[in-house]
Amino acid sequence: MPCADHHGPVTPFGTTPPHAPAPARNSPETPPGGAKRVTVAVYASDPVLHVGIVHQLRQRPEIELVDDADAHAAEVSLVAVDSVDDETAALLYRLRHNSETRTGLVVGTFDSGDALQRAIECGVTAVLRRSEADQDRLLRLVLAIANGEGVLPGDLLAKLLDHVGVLQRSSLDPRAVSLSTLTPREADMLRLVSEGLDTSEIARKTSYSERTVKNVLHEIITRLHLRNRTHAVGYALRNGLI
Repeated sequence: MPCADHHGPVTPFGTTPPHAPAPARNSPETPPGGAKRVTVAVYASDPVLHVGIVHQLRQRPEIELVDDADAHAAEVSLVAVDSVDDETAALLYRLRHNSETRTGLVVGTFDSGDALQRAIECGVTAVLRRSEADQDRLLRLVLAIANGEGVLPGDLLAKLLDHVGVLQRSSLDPRAVSLSTLTPREADMLRLVSEGLDTSEIARKTSYSERTVKNVLHEIITRLHLRNRTHAVGYALRNGLI
């Protein structure tokens, strides 16, 4: 699924939580060979996960962790999550539009090939599983990203290629069911829009905040290159998505 466009300053998951990029507190030791340190900003949905990754990287002289105020200028943005949901995708896309940084993903699991493709489309250049994220692998991941290299475990590459192959075969088969371009949450919200509900009413119906409702609808409109909510509803109806 294509990633949603979103402009404005990059903040972790739409907020500035206590587990935002941590203040830089590195050892004064110089990296081997006197090389320049790689500046890194860490974003995580779980504060415990954030602390763990920061602790691992802080011990390495090759790394300079940056604080929240300088996160936009980091050479590498490392995003750590359980899975790639809508909020993660929105963060990844915002980071993709920051020309100063390259993005890597430390992830628990990909629920589907579509989630993996979505991460790649959102600008992720390197992936590491959380279960394998020890200090050495994290360092190799960061250095590879800083050097402009792509890193994807072999089985995930195979999964991505299989998924792309399925999409290509579906697009060539006129009898194939149209690929849904909406997540279940997005479809539910558009369905409520089609019933005439406004943002606050949708928030009450779905138990999400009004801000989340606005973000989800904005993501749909931008990703599908539509004009407004009405256009989005019309598109979804014409394509059988709701």
